[in-house]
Amino acid sequence: MKTDNILVIGGTGKTGRKVAQQLQAMGQNVRIGSRSASPAFDWHNPSTWPAALEGMDKVYVTFQPDLAVPGARDAIEALVRQAKQSKVKKMVLLSGKGEREAELSEQIVINSGLDYTIVRASWFNQNFSENFFLEPILAGYVALPQAEAKIPYVDTDDIADMVVESLTHDQHNGQIYELTGPELLTFPEVIDEIAQATGRAIRFTSISQNEYSQMLEEHNLPKDYVWLINYLFTEVLGNPDIHNVTHDIEKVLGRKPKSFAQYAAETAATGVWQPQVVVSI
Repeated sequence: MKTDNILVIGGTGKTGRKVAQQLQAMGQNVRIGSRSASPAFDWHNPSTWPAALEGMDKVYVTFQPDLAVPGARDAIEALVRQAKQSKVKKMVLLSGKGEREAELSEQIVINSGLDYTIVRASWFNQNFSENFFLEPILAGYVALPQAEAKIPYVDTDDIADMVVESLTHDQHNGQIYELTGPELLTFPEVIDEIAQATGRAIRFTSISQNEYSQMLEEHNLPKDYVWLINYLFTEVLGNPDIHNVTHDIEKVLGRKPKSFAQYAAETAATGVWQPQVVVSI
């Protein structure tokens, strides 16, 4: 395997840090693309992009907070333009399964003239341990809309493995992969899996979309974050494309994807789902 210079945009995030670690272990030359890196990469400051892209052969692209948000297409278009000027040869883009808005950004990469692989991932397992579902799990009370929506959650370990494979082997050029876990689960089923893995009582309650939106706003979350969550629960969960299990992970990696039960057992062992008890002296 030849050695490449690879920029991992979002190299400290849920998938990016795992991709970077794997590539470094393989002896690839990895540059972390983040605001705290040197050179820095900041999606909100395009003047940082040329230095981050300079000398890079390939780029893994994760857009924050999501390719579906307004402005994402313009940012991807500008990044592709700069990447071509910087003589980048290939992009691997992380996209969202069932996100029609994200597919518009995919087309920019597909039509760029660069080699590419599109990795469309379903909802992450890690949303329950590293993102917006963690706080209510710790509180022991989870209230969500779309209680019966069946989602094929995928693990970020599997996503990272697919991205590394796509970055390091040319046979994946021009491919669009859809990544899911091995089964469909509803929110109550997921919370039950976590409760069993932790030995805790965690209550799930179904609420309306309006009630959920109001709850998010009462927590003074940023408006663009509230918009994204509402989009995911309405447009994405309303898209039938998300409610099916695919087999691209098995086809490419030669093994089955991680189940939610395995993720839950591994994550429970870290203690992240155990509320911290404050002892008064």
